[in-house]
Amino acid sequence: METQKAEIRIYVACLAAYNNGRLHGRWIDANQDAGAIRAEVATMLKASPIPSAEEWAIHDYDGFEGAPISEYEGIDSVAEKAAFIAEHGELGGKLIEHFGGELEYARCAIEDHYMGQYASFADFAREYTEESFTIPSALDGYIDFEAMGRDMTLCDVFAIELGFENLHLFWSC
Repeated sequence: METQKAEIRIYVACLAAYNNGRLHGRWIDANQDAGAIRAEVATMLKASPIPSAEEWAIHDYDGFEGAPISEYEGIDSVAEKAAFIAEHGELGGKLIEHFGGELEYARCAIEDHYMGQYASFADFAREYTEESFTIPSALDGYIDFEAMGRDMTLCDVFAIELGFENLHLFWSC
């Protein structure tokens, strides 16, 4: 697995200041303990130009590799997604995105259903077939691995494509 190199962060804004026409907020490293994120949010709110500010929202985010973060995402969720992406890099973010922001499905896919990285579906179909069956050499040239790979995507596997010849395949959950 690849590891995350870019900073994973959120921009948290003070809603009291925002609602009064003033911009006040700060970028916070999301790849840390949820308690540390909460402490940074509290520090930002204490420094607000509006006295006794309490409400905040996430107005921007960076480094989540496609994983959605909502304006009112919980801090625990942000920290968990950031940790997953820090561990699995772009693939982690794209998995969360694939599952509509559901981290548990992404976790299940990477832990229990990951088959590996391949250049193409045909390469996967060939490897899978050759590991499962002994193919007589006389028949090898007649097997259409490209069609087999394409057919597998209809219900058996799904892919996260990270670039040219960079498919990460998973058994469907």
